Amino acid sequence: MEYLAAWMFLALTILLMAGFPVAFTLLGTSLFFGLIGFGWSFFDLLPLRIYGRMTNVTLIAVPLFVFMGVMLERSGLAEKLLDTMALLFGRLKGGLAISVVVVGALLGASTGIVGATVVTMGLLAVPTMLRRNYQKELACGTVSASGTLGQIIPPSIVLVLIGDIVGVSVGDLFMGAVLPGLVLVTLYIIYILLAANLRPGIAPPIPKAELDAISHRELLARVGKALFPPLFLMISVLGSIFAGIASPTEAAAVGAVGATLLAIANKKFNLEMLNQVMRQTTNLTCMVFIILCGAAAFGLVFRGLDGDTLVREFLGSLASAHGKYVVLAIVMGVIFIIGFFLDFIEITFIHVPVLAPIMLEFGFDPVWFCILLAVNLQTSFMTPPFGFSLFYLKAVTPPEVTTGHIYRGIIPFVFFQLIGLAIVAFFPQLATWLPGVVFSR
Repeated sequence: MEYLAAWMFLALTILLMAGFPVAFTLLGTSLFFGLIGFGWSFFDLLPLRIYGRMTNVTLIAVPLFVFMGVMLERSGLAEKLLDTMALLFGRLKGGLAISVVVVGALLGASTGIVGATVVTMGLLAVPTMLRRNYQKELACGTVSASGTLGQIIPPSIVLVLIGDIVGVSVGDLFMGAVLPGLVLVTLYIIYILLAANLRPGIAPPIPKAELDAISHRELLARVGKALFPPLFLMISVLGSIFAGIASPTEAAAVGAVGATLLAIANKKFNLEMLNQVMRQTTNLTCMVFIILCGAAAFGLVFRGLDGDTLVREFLGSLASAHGKYVVLAIVMGVIFIIGFFLDFIEITFIHVPVLAPIMLEFGFDPVWFCILLAVNLQTSFMTPPFGFSLFYLKAVTPPEVTTGHIYRGIIPFVFFQLIGLAIVAFFPQLATWLPGVVFSR
């Protein structure tokens, strides 16, 4: 039975690499091997498994966070933020790129949707940086990396999904992700400052005369107006969770209402916009949940065929020979490599249910391990050939920006992201300290 599970996993991998749709590949593989392994009684078990997934209250947060992100994207918030932050950091070499990182972090804490953030900043920031004589690679790499910060900075959809799969409180994961997210933001800014000062021509500052045309009082007023909306949304969503007022699902509903109020305040809200937001939310949610159904079926068959026992024995032998931290490094390396070819949703639903329980048996802190997974999965958006952030960016950049510029631009950011992963791995307190302080009150 264990070897049948290995053949099942191999068949799934080959079909995914061949380009077949993920949801149907998961379901088709599960049905085929389920019939071989269990016979027709398999169909008595499958509906109960899928029904259990669909009635999970925690997962209601997914469509609500998606709605919040899409609504916020249409509210015009990003444009104001970029313009204002550019003026705030404009005197520094690389200041415009730093402003993109800051805006990416703020949008990540407000939306959590990578596609919306990358497309919005690609449309607004890349042409601006090119007009300011920024190097194409630096401009593209900055936007691509900053747009993925929503995967780790809460509220993050990937944290909701991982928390549900691993059985860890989403509130704990949101708290645990705050400091690692800030570590990544800091590393990106350090790289930009180093690159801009070592090679001044690739990221010049905004001319002093242009900055002097705006008084300090006017600049402060603009910064306050631009920062208030995302801070309002962050406090309403994360503050209600951290204060114990609302669960993550209830806070997601608060965020959806808050994003709608911001769109109304910016005079962007109308029935046509609402219709578009609801359609896009439905499309994204259906994509996530149909893959979830396929993953539920796959997990049922894989465990029924003792596939998890096979993986546990293999990793256990490695741990006995080399130690559990070597196994952790191998698991993280495998997930990083898989991220070159699969989307984070596919990795979350296919690999995490198999690997996470085994790693927790080795004694790793569940919050810390989940945060490591989230940081690692974030790189899947930036690693070619199938990094979705790269596709989103290429679709909206000017014609003079080639795929080569984008690929070369993300290499330093992927490197610094791996440094961030190593920092969180070597200092678990970055992920565990804040949840321990807040939820031990």
